[in-house]
Amino acid sequence: MNQKPRIIRLGLAQPDVIVGDFAGNYNKLLRVLDDARRQKVDLTVFPELVICGYPPEDLLLKPQFIERNVQYLNKLVQASVGLDVIAGFVESDTYLYNAAAVIHDGKLIATSRKIFLPNYGVFDEERYFKPGADCSVYVIGGVKVGLSICEDIWHSNNPVASLAKAGAEVIVNISASPYHYGKTKERVALLTSQARQNSVIMVYNNMVGGQDELVFDGHSLVLDAQGEILARGKQFEEDFVVVDVDLDTVANRPFQEKENLSQGLTQRSWTVGLTKVSEAFSESEKPSLALRVNEEYSPDGEIYNALVLGTRDYIVKNAFRKVVLGLSGGVDSSLVATIAVDALGKDSVIGVSMPSRFSSPGSQTDAILLAQNLGIKFFSLPIDDTFQSYLDNMAGIFDGSETDTTEENLQARIRGNLVMALSNKFGWMALPTGNKSEMATGYATLYGDMAGGFAILKDVPKTLVYKLVAYRNLLAGYDIIPQSVIIKPPSAELRYNQLDTDSLPPYEVLDLILKAYVEDDETVEEMVALGMDEEVVRMVVRLVDGSEYKRRQAPPGIKITTRAFGRDRRLPITNKFHGNF
Repeated sequence: MNQKPRIIRLGLAQPDVIVGDFAGNYNKLLRVLDDARRQKVDLTVFPELVICGYPPEDLLLKPQFIERNVQYLNKLVQASVGLDVIAGFVESDTYLYNAAAVIHDGKLIATSRKIFLPNYGVFDEERYFKPGADCSVYVIGGVKVGLSICEDIWHSNNPVASLAKAGAEVIVNISASPYHYGKTKERVALLTSQARQNSVIMVYNNMVGGQDELVFDGHSLVLDAQGEILARGKQFEEDFVVVDVDLDTVANRPFQEKENLSQGLTQRSWTVGLTKVSEAFSESEKPSLALRVNEEYSPDGEIYNALVLGTRDYIVKNAFRKVVLGLSGGVDSSLVATIAVDALGKDSVIGVSMPSRFSSPGSQTDAILLAQNLGIKFFSLPIDDTFQSYLDNMAGIFDGSETDTTEENLQARIRGNLVMALSNKFGWMALPTGNKSEMATGYATLYGDMAGGFAILKDVPKTLVYKLVAYRNLLAGYDIIPQSVIIKPPSAELRYNQLDTDSLPPYEVLDLILKAYVEDDETVEEMVALGMDEEVVRMVVRLVDGSEYKRRQAPPGIKITTRAFGRDRRLPITNKFHGNF
């Protein structure tokens, strides 16, 4: 007689929560619990710090914030009658801990504390939390479950191997892991390696949503002991991934302790505790499940959807209903307007053309055509009379001076004033349209085209802008962003016959240098050794180093690269150490 297979039904929730919105977050979790009951889920898993949202930053220094977090954890515990649940929260016990609650049938059975606290890039957890000191295997519904929190699986001396050796059949990792391009492949490779190496089922549950400059992409994963993906959550969307996992695939597994080649060290041996939560294995009949391996986006599609989600959540979560931006007829403003429409809907986006004597007829007609394609409200506010008034007003002081960028910046600041006036009058958030290449080199005007509340393209290099435009047009099936916008040479149109290449190297050259210097921290000598022109490299480095004061005054924007200005790259404005020596 064949033995009945041991199947555990896992439910991975990836809700879009808001930092500090305890009641709103709790209501989302309640809906997941109801769904888990309907689908007879054996173990329901929520992401890291799901109770309070991530990252809470200095709200963690407020005692009342911690108290509310504990109150709503207790409410979640009481609401979990009949279920086994894991959920992230802030544990307070003399110190604060980034912790996971292990809940059974309306009771808090145990807590597990995050061991490795990330303190690099966008992370600052050592400022707030104390690290946990040990790890444990939890017997949940008769299944041995090892529990870890985000960085605990990324660290070179992580406890996964020890948990597996101690008998864990399933390793659950709850995360709030922010997106950048390439992160998806990194995660899959890491989880695949750990599943295969330890012959254990890997369960990775990630948060979704935009939080200030960060985007969490969800993409929760379940992998079997051979590293094959059994289920994949939606990317950039809320989801509840329910999957049946055959535990017999990890029975009598081989285990080999392997050397960590990246560090040249063997895995640290952890003392692993055993906590019995619920020992009765569920053999109840369950409703059938549909296959839940969602398709992945292309690399450009992934970035585009990250920008859409980050834009939607920043605008909506901060209680704005509409946005306004200047439409120059250029590729950057065209992309920003398109992302805004995809994020908020056409009725929530207003475009403003502000032509001057230097604006080409083609740019003005391109702005009109884009607005028509998107179906957005469109205004034209010519600035030439205002510009001439400024020139007349300053004529006596400027007498004898050559025309230079001062006059160019006057136009940008007039436009910034008009956009901000519309923002003030109607409560629309203003969206600047500058890209990362411009922010890096200072090719932008303070209080002019940098003015606004949220910079969608702040971390998007110019060459990537063109790729995203091509992706969006392909998705539409026609040129929603007109070809005439795409093929025209980039220009600020602040003087006659102006081109961006008058001031900057071609963007395909510039962006390679910026990637090397800003994201990879390479020196001038290293870049030259890669074949880059030394004179051009030194010019770009000088521009980057000299523009820190501008970037410090720029609005927040969505992080999509490995090193974004602001949260990732924080340099002193006043300093004498520059990369160009």
